[in-house]
Formats: sequence, structure tokens, C-alpha cells
Amino acid sequence: MNASTLCESKTLANRTPLAFERRFRKCWLLLIIAATLFPIGLRAQSATNQIKVILLGTGDPDPVFNRFGPSTLVEAGGRTLLFDCGRGTVLRLEQLKIPWGDLDALFLTHLHSDHNVGIPDLFLTGWVLGRRVPLRVWGPEGTRAMAEDLEKAFAFDLKIRPEDDLTPVEGSSIIAKDITQGVVYENSGVKVTAFNVDHGQVKPALGYRIDYAGRSVVLSGDTSFSENLIKYAKGADLLVHEVCLADRKTLRDSEHERRVMAHHISPEKAGEVFARVKPRLAVYSHIVLLGPVSDSEIIPRTRQTYSGRVALGEDLMEMDVGDEISIRSPAVNVHQP
Repeated sequence: MNASTLCESKTLANRTPLAFERRFRKCWLLLIIAATLFPIGLRAQSATNQIKVILLGTGDPDPVFNRFGPSTLVEAGGRTLLFDCGRGTVLRLEQLKIPWGDLDALFLTHLHSDHNVGIPDLFLTGWVLGRRVPLRVWGPEGTRAMAEDLEKAFAFDLKIRPEDDLTPVEGSSIIAKDITQGVVYENSGVKVTAFNVDHGQVKPALGYRIDYAGRSVVLSGDTSFSENLIKYAKGADLLVHEVCLADRKTLRDSEHERRVMAHHISPEKAGEVFARVKPRLAVYSHIVLLGPVSDSEIIPRTRQTYSGRVALGEDLMEMDVGDEISIRSPAVNVHQP
């Protein structure tokens, strides 16, 4: 071995511990990264098996800014489903930066105007700003006729925009279907079941159950105490239910308010429904107030008949239904049992 070779061998020998240390550190770093990413992957996979529910509007016909018209968004299995389309629905969707122009389906609980007055906005604004498929709507008898009349009402706009500013004609129509009780939608593992509820003379009126990946959410629609709702809601993880609060003097003095109250459900009666359904979480939405009353009274009155977990819904409240049910809202107060 010459001097040059010997010198190279000594240099390599001197570098070997350093190289080994670097490789050792790199292996540990890779193991740490893998260990960190693996549970993240599990969480991401778990999240895909959740149902997300967002209360877009929790109000009644009164035009107030803190509670927009009734509307609930449900996301599951890559599907985005809208239930009812009251005043301000499009504004709430835009506020949340949800691509509302590409909704997969709109389901109507009944044809009272406070539940569908936002449809023209959803239909036309969604089309003008990029929706390239028809708006698909499911609802009780009369839904298809209403959709046809909407197209007639806005016939001028639907005709002139493609001619004038070249708005693509795709997306300028509504495909609507009248439905009855039963399974009405199945896609990507998401199943939507409609069921009849009791909204007085407003017939038919529907509630909906959404099932996905072993999770379930029930939306009551507008109803008084309903045995059929209890039947279809049994075993649900989340029950979103309407409520009506009125003071005695208002009910005594006003025939109109008595009739309205008869179409809805009191907090005490809603508590009885919750006690029989036994959801993991009950949430109030479509909150109807008659007379000088406050929504702060709703939970205490519910406690007369129900001791489980319940929350008073607010606009923009989000619920993730998975192994746990989490709630996010600008101002949320969840009442534990």
C-alpha cells in the first residue's frame, strides 16, 4: 500500500463515524415522520366517515339579521346536500366559502315560503356565477310545479343572458321531483329518507333522515309532536328539531298565534321527543318566537322533560358527527345532561 492509498484509507476511516451518525439521525427522523403521519392518516380517514351539519339559517319568517331563514347544509361521502332554502341561504353559503353553485341536491321539507324563498337566488345566482348543471330539487307534492313556475317567472333572464353575455345555457334549468315517504336519494354511500310529519293543514310536510357510514342525522322539518318522526329518528346520532315558544297572554289574545303554535312544538313537548328518540345530541333550529319571549327560555323549559345533551342552534353552527359529536359556533352553549 503506497502513501497515497494509506492516506485515503485513514481519511475514510476518520469520516466513517460521522457518516454513520448522519445516517442514524436520518433514519430516526424518517421514523418520527412516519409515526407522526400515520395517526394523521387515520384521523383523515376517520373524518371521511363523518357527517358534517351546518345550520345556515335557524330563524322564522321574521326578517332578522342574527337568524336567517330555515336552511341546513349536510356534507357526507363527498356529497353536499341542502335542506330548505330560506331567506339568506346563498349569503350564508358564500360567507362560509362553500361552493354553493355546485350543490348536489336541494331537499324541501314543505312549501311554506319561508323555507323556499331563497330558491330563485340559489338557482339564478348559482347559474350566473358558474353552475353548469341543472339545479336538482326534491320535495313534497307541488315541488315540481313550483320549479316550472320559477323558470317561467325568470324566462326573460334565462333567455337573454346566453344571448347577450354568453352565459352558458347549461345550469339554466331546474330538475325537480315530487317525493313521498321512503328512500329518496342514494349516492356515494349517502342515503336520504323522507318521512311524513305533522304540520297541521300543511300536507304533505316532510322530515329527513341522512345515513352515512354508520352515522345518522335527522332533520325534523316543521312539525308538532309526531309519532312518525320518533319512529324514523330512533337510533339517530343527531336530531335537529324545530321549536316554538309563546307566552300565555299572546296565545290567549290571538287566534292567529294559537293556530301557529298548533303547527309547531313547544320546548316541553320537544323534550319528550328527545327522551324517546335518545339522540347523542339534540339541537334546536327554526326557532319560532311568538310574543314577548326570549330564546333563552327554551333550554330551561326543555329540561322539564329531557335531561340529555341539547343545544340551542345558531346560524353558522357546525356539527361533526363521528365517534364524537363536536360543535363549532361563534356563540354556542351546549347543555350537558
